[in-house]
Amino acid sequence: MNQNRLILSSPLLEIMISRLCQQLLENHQDFSDSVLLGLQPRGIYFAERVAHELRQITGSNIPLGYLDATFYRDDFRRREPLKANATKINFVIEGKKVILIDDVLATGRMVRAALDAMQAFGRPRKVELLVLIDRQYNREIPVEPDYTGMKVNTLDSQ
Repeated sequence: MNQNRLILSSPLLEIMISRLCQQLLENHQDFSDSVLLGLQPRGIYFAERVAHELRQITGSNIPLGYLDATFYRDDFRRREPLKANATKINFVIEGKKVILIDDVLATGRMVRAALDAMQAFGRPRKVELLVLIDRQYNREIPVEPDYTGMKVNTLDSQ
């Protein structure tokens, strides 16, 4: 039995991005003390969409970087060789509010790895997590997003 179903249409995605950006603006106002970090590999595309929308609304050039946490994963040596992606952070995160952005939060292991990887670039004042999809019943690490586009109840097999 095919259980594939569309859970997110393009119009709904646009509404979610707009809502998430409004929530970010409410908490970060002019973003003078905040930066965005998209998690490699797929979180960077969502982060770019969020950054574009925020820049359209504020007229400001909000810093956006890309963080690869491949070598910080706790399953790094347990699976087939992983392909590392580029980390691109052209700004200081020391003392800043960092908004980590990923497409899907499932087990929480990638977020844990990202927190470890981020320490190489300084100590942020605060870290928040924004995700498009929260697969809340797959959590293995106690991580909860601050901003969520959609919660999806799925099993490990889905």
